[in-house]
Amino acid sequence: MFTYFTVAFIYVFHINFKGFFMTSDVTSASSQLNRTAILLVLALGTFILGLSEFSMMPMLPLISETFGSTPSQSGYAISAYAIGVVVGAPILMLTTANMRKHKALLIFISLMFVSNGLSAMATSLEQLVIFRFLSGLPHGAYFGAAILLASDIAPKGKRASFMSKVFMGLTVATIVGVPVVTLVGQNLSWRYCLAGAAVLAFIAFIFVYKVVPNIDNAKPSNLLNEFGVLKNKLVWSILGIVIIGFGGVFCIYTYIADTILVVTKTAPYTISIAMVMFGIGCTLGNYVLGKAADKSAIKTTGLALVCTIVFAFAYVTASHNIWALYAVIFFIGCSVGLATLIQTLLMDVAPEGHAMIGALVQCAFNTANAIGPWVGGIAIAQGAAPNQTGYVAAALFLGGLGMWLLSYLQLNKQQPTAQAASYSNPQ
Repeated sequence: MFTYFTVAFIYVFHINFKGFFMTSDVTSASSQLNRTAILLVLALGTFILGLSEFSMMPMLPLISETFGSTPSQSGYAISAYAIGVVVGAPILMLTTANMRKHKALLIFISLMFVSNGLSAMATSLEQLVIFRFLSGLPHGAYFGAAILLASDIAPKGKRASFMSKVFMGLTVATIVGVPVVTLVGQNLSWRYCLAGAAVLAFIAFIFVYKVVPNIDNAKPSNLLNEFGVLKNKLVWSILGIVIIGFGGVFCIYTYIADTILVVTKTAPYTISIAMVMFGIGCTLGNYVLGKAADKSAIKTTGLALVCTIVFAFAYVTASHNIWALYAVIFFIGCSVGLATLIQTLLMDVAPEGHAMIGALVQCAFNTANAIGPWVGGIAIAQGAAPNQTGYVAAALFLGGLGMWLLSYLQLNKQQPTAQAASYSNPQ
């Protein structure tokens, strides 16, 4: 599980030993090794967050067995994490907005270490729920700070692809981390999985301290500017793409296991393969869409949403053949790369208040994480088959496309105004 990041650690240490990092100019052409090291360390943090969040889902039966709780009661541990993200993201991002990213990241990783360690030692379900809430607090704040740092060190024209590399840790967690810790939990204990996340957080603390440059932020933050983002209608329409459209991803992802067992009717181990296919799609989609966003984030977002609608419909019929289902799940996973596009769009339309934007994006994704499974569950409760959540997901993707169209029209309306202003105020 940790092979990828072990190699990264050795590489980073090698760079550190030779003195390539900690230069004051992290964006110069000669600091390419330095930037690579920073991105690897930031990705380690998102890997831990992905492990902490997604590994709980396949381990719910084990938790129920440990505490003698029902599946729905054990599910509170997942809900508590999501609530922690929504609560912690705006509070921590705003309170650390003017703090150097080096120090802020160390604080967030310390919280990850303590909360995962406490979760591993929980003696009751109530304790686990509380500790899972604490685990969610630094999630959005770390993502926000790491993405802003990646944006600051990116060369001109490479911002989106640099930000996508931070998300790469999360996608690697879905491919390798979650399947492996699931096996560990089934053969040893779910506690080892959370303890492992705590150990990784301790390692990440050391590497952030050593590798991430302790320099001033590129631009000081102002609370009025941060809250001023909330007045921007375009910000809300772009967030609507996430809240509605991304609900489609979680709608399908949540019921993949039920679809395979009830509709496809293949062996349970095929569920793990499907999850790996989803994770591979996440990784590839994150890379490809991040590259495309460097040229045009808004157009790439629209095209990606259209493709997700097609694959959501295809999911319904593909579920009768496991190989076809693997292919569709792979492409649904690719849509996770939209996360980088949304972050890029928001930073473009709101030059000020990036700390607030980072918090809002994480809140939007976790809202989508609640909406998708909820709407899909309603459909199943009304008699729909698990694979027919593809229709529900397609409707959500279509809603996201509607919010994209609204955003696209607003952007086109603003561009002539901006051009006119540039002509009236020549440099």
